Formats: sequence, structure tokens, C-alpha cells
Amino acid sequence: MQQTDPLAPPEGGHGCRKKQRSKAGRAAVPYNSALSVTVSVTSKNMSNASPAVVTESAYLTLHYRLSSADGTDIVTTFGTNPATLMLGQNQLAPFLEERLLGMAEGEHKTFTLSAQDAFGERNPELIQWVSKATLDENSVPDADYKAGDLVDFAAPGGGRFAGMLREMRDDAALFDFNHPLAGQSLQFEVKLLSVL
Repeated sequence: MQQTDPLAPPEGGHGCRKKQRSKAGRAAVPYNSALSVTVSVTSKNMSNASPAVVTESAYLTLHYRLSSADGTDIVTTFGTNPATLMLGQNQLAPFLEERLLGMAEGEHKTFTLSAQDAFGERNPELIQWVSKATLDENSVPDADYKAGDLVDFAAPGGGRFAGMLREMRDDAALFDFNHPLAGQSLQFEVKLLSVL
């Protein structure tokens, strides 16, 4: 008995077989090899769709970790619920948002950031004495601050800024207004779950 190729048209035909009645009395479906090829190509193209990519105004769901150069976690969502955020809304530091741009949904990356690429180098000019009167006027009056406290100040124009208290005297306090992570190299790990 000769074997026939199931995808080849029947001998002497034009790509279709004659309709035949099955034993149950129903018409058999005509064979059309072009139809099966079209269907398989279409389904293949759908499965190869490009993943969404992060843009400057993307809405993201992700896990992220910011850690010191030695691997000590500063903040992490791994092991808890993922974060959702919209880029361009100051929910992440701009230098962290820049690392996300162009990442594709599903990617998992770790970035090494020098101090200069992260919160900057420490600036000695940002270590300043503040009078007790200025401190009371721009923070919580008569608060019992201690060295190491991060103190929130009112800024001109309604903004806020913070400084780390280094030393307290009766008439003045020494503050470090550098970012607490200034001067440090950091690791930024991201697992991008979805991009809208």
C-alpha cells in the first residue's frame, strides 16, 4: 500500500478533495492545505508579539531593590507585594527612572551606580550651622532633637527639605544637608512585571 503525504493535494485535484459522505451521512470538510498554512502563520505571529517597553510616562508594576555596594538592602519589594508607579511623577529618583527606560516587560536587571550617578558626591558646603531660632521657626518648635535625627525643614516657597543633625548646642545646631546616601555606590535591581 502506498503512503501519501497528508499535506499534498490529491492526484489530479486542484487542492480540494471531493466531498464524500461519511457513514453517518455527514459531508466531509474539503481539504485545503493553504488554509492550514495561513492559520499556523497567524498563530505564530501572535505568539511572537513584542513585549511592552518602558517609556517616559509608562505605568509599571515591578519589584525593585536598592542596596549598598556591599549588598545591604536600603529598600526592597522582593518578598512582598510589587510596587506600582507612573514614571515622571517623582515616585522614584530621576536617575533610577532613567535606568528603567527601554526595559521590556518581563526583564530582570541589576544596575551598578557610582556615587556620582546616584545621589552625588558629598558636598562639605552642605554641612551648616543653623541658629536655634531658625530651627524653631522652620521645624517643630522646642522638639527634643538628638544627633543622628533627620529633621524636616520648611523651605522658602512652601517646599520641604531635610538635614541630619550632627551636633546640638544651646544657641545653634550643626546639620548635614547632603542626601543620606550621597557619596555611596549603589546597586539597583529591577524585575519588570508589567508595562502599560
